[in-house]
Amino acid sequence: MPLSADQLSEIEAQRAQSAPTRRATAEGMEAHLYTAYPVLDHGFVRVIDYMGDDLAITQAARVSYGKGTKSVTNDAGLIRYLMRHWHSTPFEMCEIKLHVKLPVFVARQWIRHRTANVNEYSARYSILDREFYIPAEDHLNAQSVVNNQGRGALLEGEEAARVLEILKADSNRCYDNYESMISDEGQSGLARELARMNLPANIYTQWYWKVDLHNLFHFLRLRADPHAQYEIRVYAEEICKIVADWVPHAYSAFEDYRMGGAQLSAKALDCVKRMIKGEIVTQESSGMSKGEWREFEGIIGLMST
Repeated sequence: MPLSADQLSEIEAQRAQSAPTRRATAEGMEAHLYTAYPVLDHGFVRVIDYMGDDLAITQAARVSYGKGTKSVTNDAGLIRYLMRHWHSTPFEMCEIKLHVKLPVFVARQWIRHRTANVNEYSARYSILDREFYIPAEDHLNAQSVVNNQGRGALLEGEEAARVLEILKADSNRCYDNYESMISDEGQSGLARELARMNLPANIYTQWYWKVDLHNLFHFLRLRADPHAQYEIRVYAEEICKIVADWVPHAYSAFEDYRMGGAQLSAKALDCVKRMIKGEIVTQESSGMSKGEWREFEGIIGLMST
């Protein structure tokens, strides 16, 4: 179960409370506050607090750019202008604080984004729960033969069963030894800060993660991408749903220009111009490497001949 009975009770109590405020609130985000959305087998994402909305972005932009925004007649248009021209500072006026429960190996990927404030559950002071991420059978893949960083074909039948049994057995054996080492029944008991090193990377941890919208968009652009590892991508996709309700104009612009858009190099842009004029452009005449050309083909929908 992602949440304990005590946590569920605490959330219900928090959701039952309300207070008058003069600060800006986002109706879509208010509906998400404190609600835990399940991710993977034991994880979740929930909003603890937030600051700002779409209006906060445009207010900051108009203070910063003044007359330069007068030609933009509405907030949505201004936000699209800011996103289109990579004006990041106005998006930093919005912040979100999330409570996330996730496997340790996912947390190690996540923490690579060093632009957030993080406070993680401490296994030096507390005992971790016996909760491990065990992939569903439809997410057990072999190593990719073309991408050292990716997955290949799905494991099936006896091979899938063998791998699942190993994952479950190793996880529980490590936790059994962890419990045994910290036990004080007839022994001193090993310090928790030492005993934790025996735990596997698929055990669950928790943290509070606070980040501004500009850096959150950067996180989502990378981690909600289809090429991202599945186990972190599902967290990013859940956060995307929340952000879409929080700042709908900003998220729409982000989807259009960052998630759905593409950046072209000077050489690639030159090739597009030549193609529009009717010229047949090949990899050899493009000035691009084979790798660059493959990516260019993917962006503009060309097929190799």
